[in-house]
Amino acid sequence: MALAFVFPGQGAQTIGMGRDLAEAWPEARAVFDTVDEALGEKLSALIWDGDIETLTLTRNAQPALMATSMAVMAALKAEGVDVTAASYVAGHSLGEYSALAAAGAIGLADAARLLRVRGDAMQQAVPAGEGAMAAILGLDFDTVSEVVKEAAGGEVCAAANDNDPAQVVVSGHAAAVARAVEIARERGAKRAVMLPVSAPFHCGLMEPAARVMADALNEVDILAPSVPLVANVTAEAESAPALIRDQLIAQVTGRVRWRESVLWMAAHDVTEIWEIGAGKALSGMVRRIDRDVATRAVGTAAEVRDAAAALAG
Repeated sequence: MALAFVFPGQGAQTIGMGRDLAEAWPEARAVFDTVDEALGEKLSALIWDGDIETLTLTRNAQPALMATSMAVMAALKAEGVDVTAASYVAGHSLGEYSALAAAGAIGLADAARLLRVRGDAMQQAVPAGEGAMAAILGLDFDTVSEVVKEAAGGEVCAAANDNDPAQVVVSGHAAAVARAVEIARERGAKRAVMLPVSAPFHCGLMEPAARVMADALNEVDILAPSVPLVANVTAEAESAPALIRDQLIAQVTGRVRWRESVLWMAAHDVTEIWEIGAGKALSGMVRRIDRDVATRAVGTAAEVRDAAAALAG
């Protein structure tokens, strides 16, 4: 059995996530303490006792989800499961930073600060109301690619997240995305709905944020990960620090090639994928991409203990 660890992106956040980990393992509590110190604020208090609207703000959700994933990794390590139990790591959008932190390529404090910068930069790249995102369900990637070309009309409209065989998220100028929704419905989409997001992620409108991230990443040491990263923008494994840095910059405007990433891992002998952190969205995507790949969500204290026992057994 080859195992991969994958890390969730924005949208998985919930109030209270990771609290039971911090209560059960000092190592997990230390993760939240380190992130709080790196950001100069009690992000942990927002995660555990705040309101969901504030937590969902991009600048908060990104480091919060990374912290929760890293707390799971700390708990797993305390139970005898190191990241090297996996053959590959991967993350969905911001989850790529979690994956790199888990594999030792980026320090925890640096990851928290980078994600705060990333969240702010993505939020500020496009004036409120000018951009939008929509989920297209029931059409494959090639069909949605045709839809966005037809919808663009001189504006930006792109397939931003190729999540699974029947779920593609489109991003761009608000009017163009609205046109894409209508065209997708005409093409037979099961659902085509505008998403309640604050900015149009993973499209050309994020170019100002990509420039900010290029500067921020140049100030941070990136090491070779202890486990290869299957990168969002290439859907292939990478371990060279210089290329990882370039891919993190390209990822801001580039497509999240999640479906292809899972297929690549399955083609390279991965038979089980553990979703490390909040939620179970990635596990659902994996099952729709390749039903032969087993999935396990590992985000609570009980799930950590069960996962460690399963690997030991």
